[in-house]
Order: sequence, then C-alpha cells, then structure tokens
Amino acid sequence: MPAKVGAVKVISLSSSSIFNIGDVYNMAPEATAKTFAGGGSFNTGDGIRININRSDTFINDSEFIDQPIINNA
Repeated sequence: MPAKVGAVKVISLSSSSIFNIGDVYNMAPEATAKTFAGGGSFNTGDGIRININRSDTFINDSEFIDQPIINNA
C-alpha cells in the first residue's frame, strides 16, 4: 500500500544496516566478522576469577576471504 512520507533525517548507518522508506517485500542484511581472543576472554557474570599466567593467541590465517557475501537478495 503506498504511503506518504514526510521529512527524514538519517544521522548514521552502520555497515550492515538497511534503510528503507516505502514498500518492501524482503530485507536481508548480511555481515560477517572474525574475532580472535586468548584464554579468559569473553567471560561474563558476577564474581568470575581468572588466573592465567600467560595467554598467547597465535593466528595463521592464510585465507583472504573466509565467508563471501554475494548475491544478497
């Protein structure tokens, strides 16, 4: 159903955002990310104690593209 839209002010959009005004059938944003972390990372909660004397994270990533995002329709 057609709609009348007044003034629109967009401050910012992130890299995986969708901005739409009007009718739409299907919207499917896609994004990928790769995160490397050492021991004791990503712990959440109350009263967590982590005792790690040495934590090394070695990365050997020979692939240039891990997960391609193509034909986003």
